[in-house]
Amino acid sequence: MRDMMGMMGKIKELQANMERMQAELETLEVTGSAGGGLVTVVTTAKGAVKKVSIDASLMKADEKEIVEDLIVAASADARAKSEKLVEEKAKALTGGLPLPPGMKLF
Repeated sequence: MRDMMGMMGKIKELQANMERMQAELETLEVTGSAGGGLVTVVTTAKGAVKKVSIDASLMKADEKEIVEDLIVAASADARAKSEKLVEEKAKALTGGLPLPPGMKLF
């Protein structure tokens, strides 16, 4: 019975740590880039876009489609970096164990 109480305490501690990590992910920023850095997108680790930067050399009417594609690519790069960051933080939190079902961070 004592083992069960200890396990319940560990689960509650893990939940509290997960909640803290969720809040931290809202403030951590990740930068994705495309086109050799001509387009950058800054997002939170949770994926909210904070800033988009486009190099002035791309600001030509005939480059519109390229710029749009680069923004999508930079956003995807930021998303991939965010997912990696979340995975690393989750591993640190759980000691490398997979998260239980239903405890998603993203």
